[in-house]
Amino acid sequence: MPASTRLSPVLFWSLAAVAAAALFCRQLIAGWPQGSGVERHLQQIILIYGTAPRAATALLAGATLGLSGLLLQRVLRNPLAEPSTLGVSAGAQLAMAVATIHAPALMAFSVGLVAFAGGLTAVTLVLALTWRRGLEPVSVVLAGMMTALTANAASAALILANGEYLFSLFIWGGGSLTQQSWGPALVLGFAFLAGLAAAALLLRPLALLGLDDAAARSLGVAVNASRFLVIGVAVWMATTVAAQVGIVGFIGLAAPALATLSGARSLKQRLVLAPLNGAILLWLTDGLVQVLAGSGGERVPTGAATALIGGPLLIWLLPRLKLFEWPSLAGGTTQVRRAARPILLLAILAALACLVFAMAAVLGRGPDGWTLATGQLLADLADLRIPRLVAAASAGAMLGVAGVVIQRITSNPLAGPEILGVGMGAGAGLAAVLLISATAGLGWQMGGSALGALVVLLSILALGARGGLGPERLLFAGIAANALCSAVLTAIIALGNQQSYTLLQWLSGSTGQVGTPGALTALAGLCILAPPLFLAARWLDLFPLGHAAAQALGLAVGRARFILIACAALLTALAALFVGPLSFIGLIAPHLARLIGLAKAWQQLCGALLIGAALMALSDWLARMAVFPYQLPIGLFAALLGGPYLITLLARGTERRG
Repeated sequence: MPASTRLSPVLFWSLAAVAAAALFCRQLIAGWPQGSGVERHLQQIILIYGTAPRAATALLAGATLGLSGLLLQRVLRNPLAEPSTLGVSAGAQLAMAVATIHAPALMAFSVGLVAFAGGLTAVTLVLALTWRRGLEPVSVVLAGMMTALTANAASAALILANGEYLFSLFIWGGGSLTQQSWGPALVLGFAFLAGLAAAALLLRPLALLGLDDAAARSLGVAVNASRFLVIGVAVWMATTVAAQVGIVGFIGLAAPALATLSGARSLKQRLVLAPLNGAILLWLTDGLVQVLAGSGGERVPTGAATALIGGPLLIWLLPRLKLFEWPSLAGGTTQVRRAARPILLLAILAALACLVFAMAAVLGRGPDGWTLATGQLLADLADLRIPRLVAAASAGAMLGVAGVVIQRITSNPLAGPEILGVGMGAGAGLAAVLLISATAGLGWQMGGSALGALVVLLSILALGARGGLGPERLLFAGIAANALCSAVLTAIIALGNQQSYTLLQWLSGSTGQVGTPGALTALAGLCILAPPLFLAARWLDLFPLGHAAAQALGLAVGRARFILIACAALLTALAALFVGPLSFIGLIAPHLARLIGLAKAWQQLCGALLIGAALMALSDWLARMAVFPYQLPIGLFAALLGGPYLITLLARGTERRG
């Protein structure tokens, strides 16, 4: 390798450090005390207790997250593991939201302890879900994503239920590094030094845990005990950062990956370079955030800005990550049988969907307990219940159909509108429309959502086609898209205006405000967009055979893919407009349809449509009844219904070996 090539990483990080230092010097010069009297004294206070500790906090938080990410990646043998992708940060934020409402004394005692409990619970759940699959990288990150999305939905629901009392918590959770004292920097400094000392003491187990479990055991390492100990240390460091400055995403992913790409091969080299890279990345990002803020004040939290950088970075890293063998998503699954009488099976599904809809329309809780609405009472309640039920069922049906299309095009049984970031893309498009006009009508909102969903889905598939990404890596491209769009939403919600509240309500998936026009729009969208997919059933049957086979059988693959993608994106965007992006219906409805024997494309489309409609109608009913008279977001309940199935899917597989 030429010497100039070997020096390029050193030159890159040197330039990054110089740029970060220059931005800091710019802040120092702009805030340097001038004049005399009270004004000069005030400027001195801002410099000593604001500007300087902010830089120290950025450096220490970045170093702590870089070390935390490296430890998680090492013990899980997964270069895409980090606090954000494992749901640790989202779990910490949810724990702090719950404690703020129900146990404020605990928050007063120790915010860090609350955050650690939430983060540890999240990572424990992820490990439990994926233990039987041997902690496969795909399964671990997918379980982490599911945990993070559910925790974020629950946090949004709590914030909506408690108004402005918790709205500031969401803004703070965006990861603002604004400081008023040296306290957070001192806490982070202690966390980093303690974590570094623990890593040094565990250097031999860490080195051996990079091998397979059997080899590590044969060399005398207590594999499980060492793994859990290191994970505990990493989670403690990450949640300490979350408790002090909020959620800062992707530093824990980018710093170790860039250390490896910069030439660090040994564990000792990575233990030095990963924290250093993290410190420089966050310091530079925070400097850019302050420069772009100008005199109007900081509007985008630094944590959201790191995700804006981290999403594209993850997409760029995907083709270059050759640090482990990617497992087959089909491992451990059983052969799906074909239904002998699919028409009868579809008729049963249709009857069950109608039964669920009818039950949700007539059965409910009132001031006098449970009642079965009939006659005049049903007529009085129809204007309240029927529109939201129609919208929910239509949205579920649209997500189910879109999920079938995406899974068959990608040949990926774990793909879905939610997993590939299509729902979040719809949210980013909606946010763009609301930023342009806070009073934009439903038509403009639908157009923005559709455009955002289409851009995300086309970008992911174009990336897959260009980079030769397999089904597993395509999932991670979707996770990156999710993170990128989520960062856009977080940045806009942090503005704290009316659009912020609208987006927060959308994020939680609330149908409480849906009226007859909205219900008719959702139903019309289903009736217009779904039938063409049934006409294209032959295309969907051919895609799983592979590009070459499908083309040999007469399919114009490129044109067919674009048409199907456009339909799936439109269906997802319209559904997300009513129920939010977090339901998992687009993932589990196609799975359930295939599991009961609906193997052909048209059969799976019908089955997923009916199952999705039934599950979403049931979710709407549960959202209304669970804590009557209060109403919870339908998206959260749909995620809770879909979660157990996804848990079963992830847990299925061979037992751990070694």
